[in-house]
Amino acid sequence: MKGQVKKVVLAYSGGLDTSVILRWLQETYRCEVVTFTADLGQGEELEPARKKAEMLGVKEIFIEDLREEFVRDYVFPMFRANALYEGVYLLGTSIARPLIAKRQIEIARQVGADAVAHGATGKGNDQVRFELGYYALEPNIKVIAPWREWDLTSRTRLIDYAEKHQIPIPKDKRGEAPFSVDSNLLHISAEGKVLEDPWVEPEEYVYSRTVAPEEAPDEPEYVEIEFRRGDAVAVNGKPLSPAALLAELNAIGGRHGIGRVDLVENRFVGMKSRGVYETPGGTILHAAHRGIESLTLDRGAMHLKDELMPRYAELVYNGFWFSPEREMLQALIDKSQERVDGVVRLKCYKGHVRVVGRKSPHSLYSLAHVTFEEDSVYDQRDAEGFIRLQALRLRLAAATRRRET
Repeated sequence: MKGQVKKVVLAYSGGLDTSVILRWLQETYRCEVVTFTADLGQGEELEPARKKAEMLGVKEIFIEDLREEFVRDYVFPMFRANALYEGVYLLGTSIARPLIAKRQIEIARQVGADAVAHGATGKGNDQVRFELGYYALEPNIKVIAPWREWDLTSRTRLIDYAEKHQIPIPKDKRGEAPFSVDSNLLHISAEGKVLEDPWVEPEEYVYSRTVAPEEAPDEPEYVEIEFRRGDAVAVNGKPLSPAALLAELNAIGGRHGIGRVDLVENRFVGMKSRGVYETPGGTILHAAHRGIESLTLDRGAMHLKDELMPRYAELVYNGFWFSPEREMLQALIDKSQERVDGVVRLKCYKGHVRVVGRKSPHSLYSLAHVTFEEDSVYDQRDAEGFIRLQALRLRLAAATRRRET
């Protein structure tokens, strides 16, 4: 194993796991390690990661603010599809991985690295997402996944290794962590430990981005979101960049307890897992986007999108962001958004968000046709022939059954 790798780019958070991985790579592969830390809006100070990497002897350290790119080029395209995995999950962790993988590969090319490494375990989805991204962008790259190689198979062993090598351990990581957390600007997730029994309701301390719906304000809050070509561009009349817009919706949703999901999902590797997710801004955005589409999309286009959405969501969840089929679906979805412009008004209250108004310059809603009052554009007698033609195959089948009995 030693000598096979000269330089590796590590996806590095500065936490216990990736700090141990950093030292383990140096010891095991005797190679130079380059660290890459992405700011995707996780809300944590990232400079400590730089200091810890320097302390561990790293010479090339990349810490990059990718929040705008994350929302503009990954979250927004996914939201144009209204993507929900298994009908519930807004894919907050899944959609972050292809961007991290892409930037890792770009850095590897920049610094002349021949390998990349990640801290995902051998049981989860992230190992698949990272590595499918790596190989799609750099087919001959060497991938190092320490959790599939080393014998540090428990939290206790990780801590022992860290102490042996004088790696600083965050105080909250000593002993048994209550649960595992992943966060970015779209969501925060919690899995494992106290959440592993799917019968037991999560304690309130599990949640960090939303107040309990029971504790949310007693007065509803209205919010207006403007869309242009399927992407949100303004909140309450104020134009915002993609990342700033999502942050604003997070604040609104968070104070009203919106976006909590307790889900048992099917991992790509085959097992079921229980996750608790908070996606306050994304939940509002999803409702708003469906609201503006209801006014601007033709029925056939809308129903076709709904048929394709589960497939698109599964591709994102399973790590196939850079696959030709996802890109093909994206082209179709983006075509559908050409006239998805307008404003949606939503009501936020006690953990719920619902559309209460929508308007668009491209609205397909015709009051003249749909009114219950007298009109001059629709002849109700036309419905008789329409219904008889629709019923023809049903009548023929019924007549055949009657003859046979």
